[in-house]
Amino acid sequence: MRFILFNIFVFLSSLVFAEAVTIDNVRVWAAPDSTRVVFDVSGPVEHQLSMLKAPYRTVIDLKQSLMTKAPIQPGTDDKYLQAIRSAARNDKDLRIVLDLKKFVKYKSFQLKPNKEYGHRLVIDLYGTDTDEVKTSEVQEEVTAANRPRDVIIAIDAGHGGEDPGARGPSGVYEKNVVLDISKQLVDVINRERGMRAVMIRKGDYYMSLRKRINTAREYKADLFMSVHADAFRDPKVHGSSVYVLSKKGASSEAAKWLAESENASDLIGGVSLDDKDDVLASVLLDLSQTASLEASIDIADRVLRGLKSVGKVHKRTVQSAGFAVLKSPDIPSILIETAFISNPQEERKLLSVGHRTNMANAIMVGLRGYFRDFAPEGTLLASRKHIIERGETLSTIAQHYRVSTDTLRRYNDLKGDLVRVGQTISIPRSSGT
Repeated sequence: MRFILFNIFVFLSSLVFAEAVTIDNVRVWAAPDSTRVVFDVSGPVEHQLSMLKAPYRTVIDLKQSLMTKAPIQPGTDDKYLQAIRSAARNDKDLRIVLDLKKFVKYKSFQLKPNKEYGHRLVIDLYGTDTDEVKTSEVQEEVTAANRPRDVIIAIDAGHGGEDPGARGPSGVYEKNVVLDISKQLVDVINRERGMRAVMIRKGDYYMSLRKRINTAREYKADLFMSVHADAFRDPKVHGSSVYVLSKKGASSEAAKWLAESENASDLIGGVSLDDKDDVLASVLLDLSQTASLEASIDIADRVLRGLKSVGKVHKRTVQSAGFAVLKSPDIPSILIETAFISNPQEERKLLSVGHRTNMANAIMVGLRGYFRDFAPEGTLLASRKHIIERGETLSTIAQHYRVSTDTLRRYNDLKGDLVRVGQTISIPRSSGT
């Protein structure tokens, strides 16, 4: 009965107030350090926000508006939002109340329609905590003095939350596929001695490109890897690709189109990349340091070679484009397009746990090869070189450096124990040498 009366009220209200803005849906995206509430509205809406105490709540007053259905409620794990409720005001306006679990800061903005959504009113709630990342075990290891540390690799699953990315033929969203791939990649990396992977986006929520870079920097990452699933209007196009930043623009028209598509994530999220305040300018500095760019290219080339072992590649060489997420001035950065989610066959592969594991292992081959040769100083992987002399065997070399024969074999990608005079092998540093 209540449901019927509610619908009658909505119908009559829409007749009386033909110009009223309707709120047709509510979506809530909870991140570790913020919550985004998105209202799907029929058009631009005049609104005002205020904060009330005892208990804390954010009040949104909307002019000439009405709610067409009961709003969705936040999950129990939401750090900031307790509940959402609404009521009519002055016979023509609407008040929405966000019941909060603690004091928050907030901001609002409106977004114009895009290919996924219509008009939207977005409310961002975020706390005053600044130590979300710095209290992690990884950060403690990174900052610990006088002992070797792991190589830190930041894995960034593209898109998320209000920004779903591309959509496959079966309706699968890129944001979900790349999050699963990233989790498996983290598992593979964390099984490797001397390496530690950290997730930038850990769930289904929006993160600005600037925040992704800043989070990697807070982790003191030695490498930033952004994981995506490509899309194109032709469903037959297939294969994986690896990108690095190009200061001069895209290396091809396809790469340029793709870079513009990925960079649009910030526009979808309501953050304009044209804003040139001091903080943003520092984050979006060109990757001008020659050493960082050379490292990015080297890593990308090795990862691409690994990906060739598990399937077709779209481009046989490393590509370059103006991805904003790669514009960290101090961290080598690469972007991996794992496959074309717009291709039905590749979409099915991306949904296969076995294929994702094979892909993660292939990427690991490239990472292992690079950091075997260029491990950062002060890390466990910082290795010494040994030139094989007459009479030496892999076993005697292992005993000399106090490492296992299996470690030497795996560290140097050797198929057996046979070594030759004059051959150079890498010796990993153990905690005792």
